[in-house]
Amino acid sequence: MHSFWQELKKPFFVMAPMADVTDAAFRALVAARGAPDVFWTEFVSADGLYHTREIQKMPDDENPLMRDLIKGEGQRPIIAQIFSSKPEMIAYAVKLVAELGFDGVDLNMGCPDRSIEKQGCGSAMIKTPEVARAVIRAAKAASSLPVSVKTRVGYNKESLDEWLPVLLEEAPAVITLHLRTRKEMSLVPANWEFMKKAVEIRNRLNPGVLLIGNGDVTSVEQGTRLVEESGCEGAMIGRGMFGNPWVFAGRKSDDTPLAEKLAALIELAHSFEKMTPPKNFSILKKHIKAFATGFDGAAHLRARLMEAESADALEAIIAQHNAGE
Repeated sequence: MHSFWQELKKPFFVMAPMADVTDAAFRALVAARGAPDVFWTEFVSADGLYHTREIQKMPDDENPLMRDLIKGEGQRPIIAQIFSSKPEMIAYAVKLVAELGFDGVDLNMGCPDRSIEKQGCGSAMIKTPEVARAVIRAAKAASSLPVSVKTRVGYNKESLDEWLPVLLEEAPAVITLHLRTRKEMSLVPANWEFMKKAVEIRNRLNPGVLLIGNGDVTSVEQGTRLVEESGCEGAMIGRGMFGNPWVFAGRKSDDTPLAEKLAALIELAHSFEKMTPPKNFSILKKHIKAFATGFDGAAHLRARLMEAESADALEAIIAQHNAGE
């Protein structure tokens, strides 16, 4: 099936889906400073969407899961990432995502969180290939949206020879490979040599499926080199976005003046605060840590900012800092 994916100029660079990071507020911050070729939402439970909307009858404007499916201005194309081990739940969520006007849907088969794995989801899918097949088929049958999969190179060890053909046979539009095993989490460097192997398998079995590499990409310059060396089509940037919403514009974190970084943090805080239903302001602490680092007095400012409980309070602290108080 032809989709926007085929229109992207290669290599392309996409935003990693990250829980409590790539919400609508952070995506807006990035979009205004140099958008990625494709945006991603945080992952959303398909089972949770069904339960809150169909069983509890929770209004969408009060539903925190629906908040995670907000599409903001200038954030296109955008992929909604969902997870479930139940094909019927996946079908329900895909139909909803299509109705909401997303450009594609991504199936999470790589999250290592134990609470997710206990549901048979995330990385646990690597151990249940027939469930993975059923979920992909349900997603493809539920709408005309392009379906992609984000996963890892293996569970306890690299198993691309066994795992990747399963996915390729189901012909998703795109497969994103986090180039670590589930066991490795993010404790070791990503192994981009695995992507070369994945490309060979893909070229042999289903050359129409696009491959995206994920792991330790911190700049467009570095990502371009890794894509060219491995033969995949694109790179996903995750932690490289922290404190650097300019990353997709080709700017490195050290290239941005501190005043500009702190202004971006203020903008993010105000945008975050306007989200409905609201998220806990403390979620911003990981962004505060990323923006307020690497300069004289960073630890002191960061400690003060961590105590802020509102965007106005955060802005006031930064104003005092800028005034030299």
